[in-house]
Amino acid sequence: MNAEKLMSMMLSMAGGLGLFLFGMSLMSESIEKVAGAKLRRILEIFTTNRFMGMIIGIVFTGIIQSSSACTAMVVSFVNAGLMNLYQAAGVIFGANIGTTITSQLVSFNLSEIAPVILLVGVLIAMFCGRQNIKQAAEIVIGFGILFLGLQTMSGAMAGMRNVPEVVNFLGSLTNPFLATLTGVLLTSVIQSSSVTVSIVLLMANQDLLTLPICLYIILGCNIGACTTALLASLSGKKDAKRAALIHFWFNVIGTVLIYVILMMAMEPVINMIQAISSDNGRFVANAHTIIKIFQVIVLFPFSGLIVRLASRCVPGEDKKINYRESYQLKYIGEKVVFNPATAVVGVIRELERMADLANENLNRAMNALITLDEEDIAEVYEVEKNINFLNNAITDYLVKINQLTLPIEDLKSLGALFHVVNDIERIGDHAENVADAARQRRETGVNISKEAQRELGEMLDMVNKIIQDAIAMFAHSDDSKMQEVVELEDRVDEKERELQMRHVQRLTRGECTPEAGMIFSDIVSGLERVSDHATNIAFAIIAAEREEEMAVE
Repeated sequence: MNAEKLMSMMLSMAGGLGLFLFGMSLMSESIEKVAGAKLRRILEIFTTNRFMGMIIGIVFTGIIQSSSACTAMVVSFVNAGLMNLYQAAGVIFGANIGTTITSQLVSFNLSEIAPVILLVGVLIAMFCGRQNIKQAAEIVIGFGILFLGLQTMSGAMAGMRNVPEVVNFLGSLTNPFLATLTGVLLTSVIQSSSVTVSIVLLMANQDLLTLPICLYIILGCNIGACTTALLASLSGKKDAKRAALIHFWFNVIGTVLIYVILMMAMEPVINMIQAISSDNGRFVANAHTIIKIFQVIVLFPFSGLIVRLASRCVPGEDKKINYRESYQLKYIGEKVVFNPATAVVGVIRELERMADLANENLNRAMNALITLDEEDIAEVYEVEKNINFLNNAITDYLVKINQLTLPIEDLKSLGALFHVVNDIERIGDHAENVADAARQRRETGVNISKEAQRELGEMLDMVNKIIQDAIAMFAHSDDSKMQEVVELEDRVDEKERELQMRHVQRLTRGECTPEAGMIFSDIVSGLERVSDHATNIAFAIIAAEREEEMAVE
């Protein structure tokens, strides 16, 4: 065979691989967009123990077709403090089994109907007006492209069987260590063990690779699959690095264990897997699944030891940072987004922290208004600087993640998050206004009567209640307190009118100076506006969801 034909086959192989990678990426990303937020909530809720976490890891990875994405999501959860290392270990173990579903799908020859699958997906995407159905159609399109790529690669490999140079080169790959290293390197570059195993599966089907070498390459894929999580954890906290190392050590220890077994009993292992496999492709898929299940069964009882090993590799604790005083983000990274599916979760937790700071600062300022404590007044201004920093940093982060492939539910809430960060910042501004009034009182000696102080305290209690309910509604997308917030907001409005009227009566009776009256009136109006901002926060996510429902209808 001449060089021109060989080059043509190599180009076909490269094109097929490109289609396969694109189809896999499109399918995985589309599934995350359609169901990522729901899957994320399942991951949050049902991982209270390691066994349940393992089951969820299997299901989660089987659905999104990517153990790398699942593990990166787990790393981000650990980094944000939503999951501990023992819970993470269970999910990571499960993800290693779930990732084998891809090779099982590939082993069933669906290439012949790939064009039909692709056509169906394209027609749905073109002619259906509902956005959520269009997103679901992208999953079908990705599935069709994936198998179209497999068909192209399979055809190219069939031709390679007639090329002595290719057959001799692949036949010379007999060293187990080199085969394992090949699997590590290929998977590290492609960043998907599913893709590498699928390529091995096709080569085995065309008798280009021997079955023992296929097993060793699969072992290498296990270790190479750790690259994504390890890279994602580099700029995270120490627990995030430990979570990535749990994945790494699980695969390394499991690989060494299987490697030893293969060196001692290769033939019995091959015979056992062949007994349940109809061809070489099914052999590779079944071997991949059996190896992963065996690793989990053997290592699951020792998951606590693996967690401790990862902790020893990353000793010590993160530097204690007073996030209330330092200008730093706590739950989201400035340089890296661990996983698009968890990006909004981190933002919501950061906004909770920002809202707590603003609420505390408002109470600090109101206390300073009465006590005239200079330290409290100065601290109000310092905390306000921190709130302004968070406002800018979170807004910049929202702009960054807006350019990523986010789950549909998160995209719906993104606009609302921009409004929420602005409302929280405005609450902080009102706290600063109260501090200005406190400083004015301190410098001019303006007196506020006991009755006025009591009235301000009553209104502040109401505002604190509505802020706390609003933050809870926003953080958990929980509308159970909707009616309570509406009623409380009406009472705050009524309280503001009542206090303004009492203030005028005191002025008329000469019980209050015009200077004190101006301060009192401004504070009462400011508290009412804080209540308005809090109500905006409470209804932000819910309003966004309703707008989306109306748009779909």
